[in-house]
Amino acid sequence: MEKKKLPETPRKLPVPVTGMSCASCAINVERALQRQPGVRSASVNYADASALVEYEPSVIGPEALRAAVRGVGYDLLLPESASAAAAGTVGAAPSAGPAADPARRAANAPAASWADPDSAAAARRATDAPAASWADPGSADPGSADPARATAPGRAAAAPAASWADPDSVDPARIAAARRAETRAVRNRMMGALALSAPQVLISMAFPQLPYTHYILWALATPVVLVWGWPFFRHGWQMLMHRTAGMDTLVALSTGCAYAWSVFNTLDPGYLRSKGLPADVYFEAASVVIAFILLGRWIEDRAKTTASDAIRKLMELQPSVVLLETPDGATREVPLHNIHPGDLLRVRPGERIAVDGAIDAGESYIDESTLSGEPLPVAKHEGDPVWAGTLNRQGSFRMRAGKVGRDTLLAGIIRHVREAQGSKAPVQRLVDKVAAVFVPSVIGIAVLAFIVWWVSGSLPQAILAFVTVLVIACPCALGLATPTALMVGVGKGASIGVFVKDATSLERLRNIQALVLDKTGTLTEGKPQVAALRWFAGDNVQARALLYSLERSSEHPLGGAICAALEGGGGAAASGTAPGPVPAALPLLPLQGITSVPGAGIEGTFVRSVYRVGNLRWLRISGVAVTQEVEAWAAAQESAARTVVVFAKDGSVLAGIALHDRLRPGAREAVADLTARGIAVHLLTGDNAATAAVIAREAGIASYEAGLLPGDKTAFVRGLQGRGLVVGMAGDGINDAEALAAADVGIAMGSGTDIAMDVAGMTLVNARPDRIPAALDLSKYTFRAIRQNLIFAFVYNVIGIPLAAGAFGFQLNPMIAGAAMAMSSITVVGNSLRLKFRPVGRPATSVGRSTIQTI
Repeated sequence: MEKKKLPETPRKLPVPVTGMSCASCAINVERALQRQPGVRSASVNYADASALVEYEPSVIGPEALRAAVRGVGYDLLLPESASAAAAGTVGAAPSAGPAADPARRAANAPAASWADPDSAAAARRATDAPAASWADPGSADPGSADPARATAPGRAAAAPAASWADPDSVDPARIAAARRAETRAVRNRMMGALALSAPQVLISMAFPQLPYTHYILWALATPVVLVWGWPFFRHGWQMLMHRTAGMDTLVALSTGCAYAWSVFNTLDPGYLRSKGLPADVYFEAASVVIAFILLGRWIEDRAKTTASDAIRKLMELQPSVVLLETPDGATREVPLHNIHPGDLLRVRPGERIAVDGAIDAGESYIDESTLSGEPLPVAKHEGDPVWAGTLNRQGSFRMRAGKVGRDTLLAGIIRHVREAQGSKAPVQRLVDKVAAVFVPSVIGIAVLAFIVWWVSGSLPQAILAFVTVLVIACPCALGLATPTALMVGVGKGASIGVFVKDATSLERLRNIQALVLDKTGTLTEGKPQVAALRWFAGDNVQARALLYSLERSSEHPLGGAICAALEGGGGAAASGTAPGPVPAALPLLPLQGITSVPGAGIEGTFVRSVYRVGNLRWLRISGVAVTQEVEAWAAAQESAARTVVVFAKDGSVLAGIALHDRLRPGAREAVADLTARGIAVHLLTGDNAATAAVIAREAGIASYEAGLLPGDKTAFVRGLQGRGLVVGMAGDGINDAEALAAADVGIAMGSGTDIAMDVAGMTLVNARPDRIPAALDLSKYTFRAIRQNLIFAFVYNVIGIPLAAGAFGFQLNPMIAGAAMAMSSITVVGNSLRLKFRPVGRPATSVGRSTIQTI
């Protein structure tokens, strides 16, 4: 039978673009990429000079993408892995086997790097196998690997040549070097142009009657126009050959015409004079226009570098060398790319942690503010997880590497921030359409102005109008209006622990009218504790081991709490029932057919009996007989705002477990803030009505629904949308994923599951509800800046172009037009940068231990 070919998983390639000078350039690059076979989508961001390309590796490779971009006059800065792969076949798979390339898996599912799906149980498993929760299930346990591997002579050869830990993205040092080289080249051209333009202006204004004035101006203008201005002409010609146009086209046309007209009048002034027309020259205008444009571009480049500070600062958090502990206990410094999962690393006071992992020996206080936003260092002990990019404040410790390279939490954050900054808001698509026709329209207006003035009998004024219109028109301000504000907004969000996945979510967030909150893990801490454990039958070692084994397979926070209680002594006694015998270590029993039912519970089979742990409703549906004794006990626990789950064998109840949870810090204040903004807040939970009522009352929420399944939550969200409301949903679990996807804006808690974060539009890394109002402010301020930028850019062009054409009865000097054009871009970027200094939300209050620990 013929094998079905599985659909190929596309790859995403974030790559810097060089040579762009305006928004029209970004559109040209985007179109060139989108036209290539095998490219599913391409988005080019002019503000940070980058492209995000999604392509099919079997059809096209990075080198072919680069060739397409070079064909329209620009270039791509490819990562090392892409250059190396160019030597092989385009569609060759980089490696085989389930564990051969975990980085590749992360690339195909970016959100997975935000969370370890096994992290909810990591602490429980730490004593059994410290590195197990980090291990690739398809490979050998790194902890059991031969320790000599750490110093094997061939090992370094397998690593990438650069110190950058992510071979599938461009080394930030290369990007920075390329940006510096571009900025330095523009600065050098600008300084040369300014140096020769200033004497031209002085001679033209103060000494116009000097002998050979025109020849002096010609000599001074030629290097400015034909040397420092040559890239405008070269790039303009390349675009013309590909039937496109951009800012360089306007500059080349305007300054080229002014220069050529001036040369003609210098060599043959009698021709125009014989017709009664002045033989004016515009050498100084052409020179000053180029100087001002280069000055504006240099300032703009520096401002855009500031706007993308978030990415640069995040990248700087990861050290390039680490202290590796060898099998004999000695330590030596090695490049970061030589570190593999399972390696032992030493971290000294004041050093940043390089990879994700867990403390193997020692203890310390770790400053996690770069990831969680919490100001106080967190106490860490043996077995506790630590993350790349955090700072070791006190104490030296040894850690076992878990996730390295692009699999670390920090690398995932960088990817998400980069993709969010490069994504386009819906408003940007309209701007792109305008920018696409902007340059041809401006050229048409300039030609029309030339014809009108020429027909009216003034050829010099016709040329002046033509040049001035081309100079003053600025697609750059229009193109920078949206992406610069998004870059700064997303970067500011990253600094306060709000990570935005795409611009659409950020744009919608400011308009939400209703916010739906999940209870456990979202509004509450999601760290429940067992308040009571009541055995109704069969309290023995095997029953406890079965309960323990079943809950060990669960990722739900309640499962972790029950396991912790059983490990620590069997839980609290209730109703006079003392805890039964507790073994030194509960054995893990081999249950079969373990199935998790979202919003209900978990079940598994052992020796032909079905064991279930879940809520009473699900157990009744499953055919479990719930006695009056169990009902009365459960009602008493629920009246005390406790969550009740029941342990059953086949059709009878063995035990009841009551758990309680606390509101997250800032939850009440967040609800009050949202309510004051006119946003209706709703609490949804699968828990019982009594617990939901108590939690809602504590949080100040008037509307709540209890006993809901995942589908019920989705139906509730759709019901609100059916009333015409824009709905946000905040959740953390697999059971919230459907509702998160259905909402207009999904907000995942950083302490939740990777599935929830995958479908949500933004993630609160520190999992604090009081970051939701901050995210609302961020959305409001970002799009206010975008609106201001767009209004300015449109008004500038609507007024400036007719003014330059002479429509108001007087002629604008091209030099003034050049200065105005440069200032328009600078103003837009400067307005966007104001976002960096706008306070958002309430200041984060200090809490003991950061909730980032379960990311």
